[in-house]
Amino acid sequence: MTEFSLEDVKAMRRDGSLRAALRCQIADGKRRRQPATPAPAAPRPGHTPGAWPAGTSRPAPIPAAPADAWTAALQRYRAGTQTGNTCQCGGCTTPTQEDR
Repeated sequence: MTEFSLEDVKAMRRDGSLRAALRCQIADGKRRRQPATPAPAAPRPGHTPGAWPAGTSRPAPIPAAPADAWTAALQRYRAGTQTGNTCQCGGCTTPTQEDR
């Protein structure tokens, strides 16, 4: 029943059920407007959730630097040439221990 006749409305007003009938119609309309829930996507073949893709592996750990590399880096830092950029203009000088 989607529409009420004039007699139906008069009868519902007399017995006090008009408000409930109108609320039912509103609820039915809201229910019809809600979009259907989408179907879940089919899983990809060979896919394992939470795992690395097939044919791959996690990255290898970074190898430890040799001890003499740490010593050389410390010497470059103390000499002020830790970046490895040395100026070729001749006008720039590296600060010495006395200048520091």
